[in-house]
Amino acid sequence: MKTCDGTKPAALFAALVSAGVVLCLPMAGFTANENGDNPELRLVFFSDVHARTEWGTPEAMKIAAEAINDVQADLVLGGGDLITDGFQSGAAAVESRWDAYMAFHEMLDGTVHTAIGNHDLVGAIPEDGTEPSTDPRAEFRRRLGVDRTYYSFDINGYHVIVLDSIRIAGQRTKYQGLVSREQMDWLEQDLRDVPANQPVIAVMHIPLVTSFFMMTDGPTVAAPTGRVVVNSLDLLDAFRDHNLILVLQGHMHVSESIKWRNTTYITGGAISGRWWRGGICLKGRNRKKAKARIPTDRLSMSLDWSRFNPIRWSLPTW
Repeated sequence: MKTCDGTKPAALFAALVSAGVVLCLPMAGFTANENGDNPELRLVFFSDVHARTEWGTPEAMKIAAEAINDVQADLVLGGGDLITDGFQSGAAAVESRWDAYMAFHEMLDGTVHTAIGNHDLVGAIPEDGTEPSTDPRAEFRRRLGVDRTYYSFDINGYHVIVLDSIRIAGQRTKYQGLVSREQMDWLEQDLRDVPANQPVIAVMHIPLVTSFFMMTDGPTVAAPTGRVVVNSLDLLDAFRDHNLILVLQGHMHVSESIKWRNTTYITGGAISGRWWRGGICLKGRNRKKAKARIPTDRLSMSLDWSRFNPIRWSLPTW
């Protein structure tokens, strides 16, 4: 097993690499195997690729894949929005975008799993005159080779849960962040077989916890239902008797880390930056101040793909 850049076994370190997060996870209070070892898990999390074929994006995605592979991770997790504009487009319109994403996906070394994002639903509410799909998740499942958009697996003693946080809401709001009742029932059953002290990692697209709207619009502004998981308290309650150490999420195109009780919530930036149009510009009352105060490369990758200098920070030990 590789060491994680010489870090102390009790410390967690994260770095922004190609608008993704590199994590070196030591085990805390849980023995992963019968030999009494606590193996590390070296993990890369990326999100919001928004693959397309224009503007040289396939070449940029190739550079991102190479940067991810340089980490030599045990596990690569994706946070959804693998393609762009699938939600409002017919299948034919986004076929080349799926091809572009899969070329990136197949470049990645090691074990790769990814959550579904709102852009990855195809033909949910088409705006191009095509008929709505009877199963907007079908192309995601086919391309990624999964039976469902939510599932779990174990790796190096960690229990990893991939969730589908998208609910099609209709014409006005289009979609909202929600983990369905069907998933909640499945999750409760899944966790029954997980020891209480086994570390659990959850990954989803729409954030479970975020400070984005507090920091951009003020502390009393409610988050839109399409930007957060609206049944987050119910979902967190399902983990109340378990060791949920890490939640990985995307959607917001900013890099963010929040520690609440024993769980760290990381929003992992966006490989596409501002949807392949440059760095992110924050919206809201504090947009101009925020833009002046925070360099765009600390929020998300811009189109300067020649730079992959990690931004490093340390997080508390679990």
